[in-house]
Amino acid sequence: MAEIVSIGSGEEPDKQQTLPQNIEAEAALLGALMIDNRLVEDVQMKLRAEHFFEPLHGRIYEQILKLTDRNMVANPVTLKPLFEADEAMKELGGPAYLAKLTGSGASVIGARDFAAQIYDLALLRALVDVGRDMVEDALDTSEEVAPLEQVERAETALYRVAEEGGADGKAKSFGDASKVAIEMAEKALNSGGHLSGITTGIEGVNSKIGGLHHSDLLILAGRPGMGKTSLATNMAFAAAQRFVRDMEDGIEEKKSAGAPVAFFSLEMSADQLATRILAEQSGISSENLRMGKISKQEFTNLARAAADLSTLPLYIDDTPGLTIAALRTRARRLKRQKGIGMVVVDYLQLLQGSGRGSNDNRVQEISEISRGLKQLAKELDVPVLALSQLSRAVEQREDKKPMLSDLRESGSIEQDADIVLFVYREEYYVNAREPKKPIEGDDAAVWEAHEQWSRDMERVYQMAELIVAKQRHGATGRVKMKFDARVTRFSDAPMDDTYAPEMRG
Repeated sequence: MAEIVSIGSGEEPDKQQTLPQNIEAEAALLGALMIDNRLVEDVQMKLRAEHFFEPLHGRIYEQILKLTDRNMVANPVTLKPLFEADEAMKELGGPAYLAKLTGSGASVIGARDFAAQIYDLALLRALVDVGRDMVEDALDTSEEVAPLEQVERAETALYRVAEEGGADGKAKSFGDASKVAIEMAEKALNSGGHLSGITTGIEGVNSKIGGLHHSDLLILAGRPGMGKTSLATNMAFAAAQRFVRDMEDGIEEKKSAGAPVAFFSLEMSADQLATRILAEQSGISSENLRMGKISKQEFTNLARAAADLSTLPLYIDDTPGLTIAALRTRARRLKRQKGIGMVVVDYLQLLQGSGRGSNDNRVQEISEISRGLKQLAKELDVPVLALSQLSRAVEQREDKKPMLSDLRESGSIEQDADIVLFVYREEYYVNAREPKKPIEGDDAAVWEAHEQWSRDMERVYQMAELIVAKQRHGATGRVKMKFDARVTRFSDAPMDDTYAPEMRG
């Protein structure tokens, strides 16, 4: 039953190789499963029908799983009607082949080992397929040569082998999909009824969007000075810190509300981001940290905070000028090596596309980048939080609150994103329009203008809003937050009504 496959072309017959496989192990495992159906529970989590080299064995395995899933006995008698019309089974003598598989009761003892070997051999066959495709693509110069794209495809294929056991992508049954939905609902229930994804560190935001969900692309946008990098850093730190705490509390990794985080900083250096986080945790002004204006006691607090954060699973890549392909490659590597469960990109417009025609059409390049980030979120099954600039149109309006149309090159970004968030601080704009400070001799209007400005500043001091402009999982709206510019920290607003429905259309 083993198929002879030549690896490469033009090789001598004695150098031809069979693909890695063990038909006898497959037959023994099927026999063991039919003798003792309880073994199905041990192997079905990892082993799938497509991992069998012999297609007939894969079909038999699939039917065994279906019968046991319906609490029916799976043995040669119950399986017989399902294979009477199977052509491959007829070639082996018909359904009597099923009884032949159960001939050796000793196979029950080694069932787990058989399953492990079948899985490993499937991985090796998948590697052979990837290698063959790589060779054929590299040798084919009939079309446009794009070596970087070929490397990207090879990386994707190898990652799929590592994560999925060499199986090609296939449609999920509703049952499989509903299991994931139930797990998310259980997670939300255990967290108090509002957090089904990864925590943002801000209760009001968690309540509004349910946390950061796996496979989602989230866009966090704002004009310069609004604090979007600070908010992203706060969220990344909160997720990494929660993961450490959950692991210490013995919570299963998949049930944790935190995650190790990969932070791709294309604008700020790694030490600048680290300074922000240290400022937030030590309570020392980031400006004073940079300039060395700290006391010995503050330095002691800083050293203590640095020691506490030294094992934080937050990985910063500050390589400038990354292409979307390079970022995806690095993210896959971090997923494989560090088990990251969240990706942050600061910021989207600093990424580069494939380079072909990008100078001629920036909108098309941004479309490629946003689509690539969404694909990355789905491929790694992690939330991807990408920061984005807003157009200057915001500054021309009296109402400075951003809208979806303000996203720079907005069409594709808005379309690809599952959630679009805008960070807005009225304090920034009020502070910028400070009138002339009155001096003795100025008329009453000057004094009144400055007093009115002071009242406005007091009203908006440290207040911020997170505007949920698009959300596939729920309603749009606004979440009120507090922003301490001294240590660049966002936190929950000191009031009860932390979010309100979006009033604009």
